[in-house]
Amino acid sequence: PYHVNINQNLFLEAALHSSDPNLQLFLHTCVATPTPHNSTTRAYAIIQNGCVKDPTYYTYYSPYRHILRFKFNAFQFIRSNPEVYLRCELVVCRAYDYSSRCYQGCVRRRKREASS
Repeated sequence: PYHVNINQNLFLEAALHSSDPNLQLFLHTCVATPTPHNSTTRAYAIIQNGCVKDPTYYTYYSPYRHILRFKFNAFQFIRSNPEVYLRCELVVCRAYDYSSRCYQGCVRRRKREASS
């Protein structure tokens, strides 16, 4: 556990440990939940499909493709215990593969057309 105050900046770093220098990381999804279980009923999206959902989220520059650095403000779920669990999904891509998910960035789902 890591203890922070409400609205305090929470700094995170993710690193890929590999002998292949041509790999890079992409933060695909990062959600917070009030329980450690993989529940989506009360999940709060910070990043979803590579798109920033939390206005306090900020990405920091990293000189290395295999390291991601970011921050957001700590919060607490209303009418819940004071614990918040963070679950992030990262994608590993080949560097300079412009067709990979890492280079697509934010992908918003298109709305489906209603048929008659």
